[in-house]
Amino acid sequence: QVQLVESGGGLVQTGGSLRLSCEASTAFFSAYVMGWYRQAPGKQRDLVATISSLKITNYADSVKGRFTISRDNAKNTVYLQMNSLEPEDTAVYYCNTIIRGRAYWGQGTQVTVSS
Repeated sequence: QVQLVESGGGLVQTGGSLRLSCEASTAFFSAYVMGWYRQAPGKQRDLVATISSLKITNYADSVKGRFTISRDNAKNTVYLQMNSLEPEDTAVYYCNTIIRGRAYWGQGTQVTVSS
């Protein structure tokens, strides 16, 4: 059983920054693609960014140039650095990985950007 625990959310003003962290309880963390998703009230859960085992990254168009995903395999942790935050970034952010065809999700962390 894999557990993902997010932290780092909060309330920030427009233009501010936050860094989210997600620690995974798996011995093979470095082998897995890790992702961040977000879900705003009344909307579907959308992909924000992914990072592969080779640290190849992929971003949603809406966050390119503002968000950076990274990973520290020694700490079993994936990060999401969010800069130039906008009210439209307000959502619950979830960490995700897929292992042997099964999706694992964290509990989510709330990010609120005030205008």
